[in-house]
Amino acid sequence: MTEHFDMIVVGAGISGIGAGVHLQKHCPDRSYMILEGRPNIGGTWDLFRYPGIRSDSDMYTLGFNFKPWTDQKAIADGDSILRYLDETAREYGLYEKIRFGHHVEAAAWDSRTARWTVTARTDGKPVQFTCNFLYMCSGYYRYDAGYTPQFEGAENFRGRIIHPQHWPQDLDYAGKRVVVIGSGATAVTLVPEMAKTAHVTMLQRSPTYMVSRPAEDRFANWLRRWLPPMLAYNIVRWRNVALQQWVFRLARSKPEKLKKKLLGGVQDLLGPDYDVKTHFTPTYNPWEQRLCLVPDHDLFDAIREGRAEVATDHIDRFTQTGILLKSGKTLEADIIVTATGLELLFMAGIDVTLDGRKVAFPKTYGYKGIMFSGVPNLAVAFGYTNASWTLKADLTSEYLCRVLNHMTETGTDVATPTLDDPAMESEPWIDFSSGYFKRGLHQFPKQGKALPWRLNQNYAGDVKMFRHAPVDDGVLRFSKAADATAQRAPEAIAAE
Repeated sequence: MTEHFDMIVVGAGISGIGAGVHLQKHCPDRSYMILEGRPNIGGTWDLFRYPGIRSDSDMYTLGFNFKPWTDQKAIADGDSILRYLDETAREYGLYEKIRFGHHVEAAAWDSRTARWTVTARTDGKPVQFTCNFLYMCSGYYRYDAGYTPQFEGAENFRGRIIHPQHWPQDLDYAGKRVVVIGSGATAVTLVPEMAKTAHVTMLQRSPTYMVSRPAEDRFANWLRRWLPPMLAYNIVRWRNVALQQWVFRLARSKPEKLKKKLLGGVQDLLGPDYDVKTHFTPTYNPWEQRLCLVPDHDLFDAIREGRAEVATDHIDRFTQTGILLKSGKTLEADIIVTATGLELLFMAGIDVTLDGRKVAFPKTYGYKGIMFSGVPNLAVAFGYTNASWTLKADLTSEYLCRVLNHMTETGTDVATPTLDDPAMESEPWIDFSSGYFKRGLHQFPKQGKALPWRLNQNYAGDVKMFRHAPVDDGVLRFSKAADATAQRAPEAIAAE
C-alpha cells in the first residue's frame, strides 16, 4: 500500500530540516516526511569536504530563526554547522521523519484526487508515495557534478586535478605547488587553508569583490553574557540583516562609493605597493555578484606573507607540469584545483507533470519566489542572493504553514497561483551576473515586474508579506479537488 502524507519535503539540508521544524511547530496536525537522496543530513555542509570549508554568511542569519547560534565564531566551519543541524534534528525528533537514500525522480499531480504521486529511487528500485503538498528543499545545484570547463591539454597533466565538490580525503598537499582556478567563495576559502602547508596560486580570469570581517562577533558574544540566548540572537540577527540591506542598497544607489570603500580595505590589508587594480578590482559593480567574505583577513595575510599569490590571466592550455597562460607565463603545479563553480539544477531536475502533461517551468512565473503560476500545491525553498539563504527558507516554511492552515479552515484541497495576464512583462528569475547563474538560468521560471510575481530580495519586506499579508490574496486561489473531469495543465506551462 502506498504511504500518504499531507506534505512531502524533498531534501534534508538546512532548508529541509527547517521545514520539518516549522511544520511541527505550526501545523502539528499535519503528517509529513522528508526524502533525502544522500545517507546523511546537511546537504551542502555534508557534501563539501574540502579544506577550510566555512560559511560565507554570518551564522546569526544563516542559522534558523527558532534556534540560536551560540558558538563563538560567527563565520563557522563546516563541522560546526553540521553539529548545529544535527542538534536541531535531534531536538525536534526529525530523524524518524527522514527517509535516507531516497532520490526523488518524478512528481505527478492528479487533479481528481488533489494529490501528488512522488517517485523516488532507493537501493536501485523505484518506490512511490503520495502527498497533498510537495515542498522542494533540494537546493539549486547538481550534487553529483560540479562545473569544470574543458581545458585543453588537461589529459596531459601529470599531477592531480580536483574539483572541490569531490575532494579526495587522502590528498596530501603539504609542500606541494597548488594552483586553485577561480576567485569565488570556494577559492577564497581553499587558498588560505592550503597555504598553511603548501604554496598556492589563485588563478583567476577576473577579480571578485572581497570584504574582510572578524570570524568572531564580539558584540554578539558579549550580548549573550547578559541576555537570554534567543533574545541576544534576535538582536544580532536583525542588526546583521539591517547591515546587509544597507550595503546592498548602497551598492545599487552609489556603486562607486561602495567600490572605493571595498578596494580601499583590500589595499590597506595588502599594503600600498600591491597591485589591487589588476588582481582585486572587478569589471562589474558591487553586488552584481556576491561579495566574497574573508574572515580575519586570512587570504590577505597568506598573500602578504608570500605563502599564496594571485595570477590574473586566461588559460591557454594545461601542460604536463602545470598551466600555460595566454600571456605566455607558465604556472608550475603538482595539484590543480578547479574551483570553477556549480552546475545549476532547478528543483533537483525531477520530472513534474500535471494530469499527465509535463510542466515547463521556464514558461511559468514565480509567485512570491516560492510557487509557480498554474502549478498547484507545489513550493520551493530558494534563498536570497544578497543575504543568507536561511532567512528566506525560514519565511517560506512559515508561509506554507499558513497556507496549509488556511486550507484546513476553508475546507479546500488545492492552492494554485493564478496569472490573469499570461503576457505579463517578464524578467529573469535572478538578477545576477555570476557565470554559474548565467549558464543555468534557462531552467528557471520567470519573474514579473511587481509583487507577488517578483522576488523581493528584501528580508524586512518579505517578513511583512509572508507573515502578515492575507494568504487569500486573490492571486493564490483555493479550491476543492476537481471532479472526474481532470483539469489539464494550462497550455502556457505545458512542455512542447
